[in-house]
Amino acid sequence: MTTKLILTHEVSGLGAAGDVVEVKDGYARNYLQPRGLATPWTNGGQRQLDQIRAARGKRSITNLEDAQALKATLESKPVVVSERAGENGRLFGAVSSKEIADGVKAVFDKDIDRRTVEFPAAIKALGEHKATVRLHNDVFANLVIQVVAAKGSVKA
Repeated sequence: MTTKLILTHEVSGLGAAGDVVEVKDGYARNYLQPRGLATPWTNGGQRQLDQIRAARGKRSITNLEDAQALKATLESKPVVVSERAGENGRLFGAVSSKEIADGVKAVFDKDIDRRTVEFPAAIKALGEHKATVRLHNDVFANLVIQVVAAKGSVKA
């Protein structure tokens, strides 16, 4: 059996916010709905769908040329994020997508949606790491994240 849902957030490999998808009942009931990633499809859900699409349209980069230009800018130099770390270079916690978005704002003076930032693996150590930012349906920027020890961290 399948369930028809409206995605309220981006789900990697499934779709973006505002998309209507059909998934297996268990996936909908046990994963998507409890985490608030989707709502059941109803006639009234169409109004919510229109609102989500309108909000996404305002936030998104409208044309491919702007996305390509932003990609070139973002890939030109690393984004520096300072975090508290222990003696062996391990972080107290992990670097979040919000911190990456804030770092992009500080370095490049460009706003990116934190929900478009994806990591191949959680960033939990000092050093250089990679992240991907989806700027447009066809344009992905590969960011270099430089994680440095914040003041007040235990010295190595």
